[in-house]
Amino acid sequence: MIELWSWPAPSGRQVHILLEETGLPYTLIPVNTRVGEQFSEDFSAITPNYRIPAIFDPQGRNGPTKLFEAGAILIYLAEKAGNFIPVDPAARYVCLQWLMFQLCGLAPAFQQYHDIGACHNEVNRLVGVFEKRLEEDDYLAGTYSIADMAAYPWIAAATDWDINLDGFPATRRWAEKLASRPAVERGMALMLELQEEV
Repeated sequence: MIELWSWPAPSGRQVHILLEETGLPYTLIPVNTRVGEQFSEDFSAITPNYRIPAIFDPQGRNGPTKLFEAGAILIYLAEKAGNFIPVDPAARYVCLQWLMFQLCGLAPAFQQYHDIGACHNEVNRLVGVFEKRLEEDDYLAGTYSIADMAAYPWIAAATDWDINLDGFPATRRWAEKLASRPAVERGMALMLELQEEV
């Protein structure tokens, strides 16, 4: 069974959503970053970076597999499940470009906005890029994929961080569509339960 080492944060929720969507069996191992559990010996044996999420898959393709960094985990799990990442090379790269856009653009801007209250214009610009894409198609990569799963927790956090999405109707529709998926709901709710326990 896959071990998911995580804590309530958008990067952790991305992996939770994918695991719920795929139905891959997993167990959650909470890593309370508020009290420094990320520096424990057990967690550092999974990841040298001391950041959530991380996974340990005792039944990896080439033997036991440890992975950290949400993007790498999403790709790994999607490939393991054989779903949510296109096989066709052209479609695959569309999916990966939107995954990388989230990892390299959206996530850092949202983190800075949350941490220091800055980057308001950059967050709006990046959500504007999403908006244009979602005016063209229902999902970032054309079909529902890990690119959507990676981006959704950040967009869902917008209201928590007083980021107004009123000017982005296509993004709002996309977020509502994802929020209505049972696996997305389960993935988000489980992380909230962890947060409430602290």
